This record gives sequence, structure tokens and C-alpha cells, in this order.
Amino acid sequence: MKTENIDGLTLFEINLLIQQGARFIMFPNMMSKSKSSTIYFVRPEEKTFKYAIKHFLKNIANCWHTIPFRPLYLSKSLFYLAIGGQNYTHAVLADLKTINPVYNPNLYCLQYV
Repeated sequence: MKTENIDGLTLFEINLLIQQGARFIMFPNMMSKSKSSTIYFVRPEEKTFKYAIKHFLKNIANCWHTIPFRPLYLSKSLFYLAIGGQNYTHAVLADLKTINPVYNPNLYCLQYV
């Protein structure tokens, strides 16, 4: 799955922001189960509405062709819009910890001149 909004952040910084209230969220696509949605890193002071409305409008456009299931898909999409998405923080952190990128700082830059 694609994760957005973590550009330039280290694992330590992500863990620090999560302790302050940040989280990883996902808004599922109702029509296509094979296509995975994007996971967003939402900072502590950030609102999820700007991510939710994009997926809600996409779900409205995609479920327009399925007349018998339209109310079900729209109600599920509206539910995820209302609760702020599915929380995937623990799953993403587990994946990040298994990758565990090695941080090798340039010691020359850290020396006192």
C-alpha cells in the first residue's frame, strides 16, 4: 500500500509524532476490493476531512453504475467519512519496524570544529 505524508521523516520522528497523537488512516474504496487505497499519515493537529472528501466523491462516482448496491456503498463510504477513516497505525508501524532502515550519520559533520 502506498503511504503519503511521511516524506523526509525518520522512524524515530514518526514514533514521536504518534505519541503526540498522529496516526495512519485509510479510506477504503467501496467498489474495487483488488485496488488498495492510499494510507495517509495524519499529524496531531491535522484534520482528516480533506482526505475523506476525496475518497467519498470517488466512491460516489464509482458506485453510480451499480444501481442495486448504491445505497449500501454510499452509506459505508459516508460512515468512514464520519469516523475519520480506518486506523492502520499499528500495522504500518509493524511494517516500518521490520524494514528498520539503518541510519548512518556523517560523523565529520557532527564533529565540533
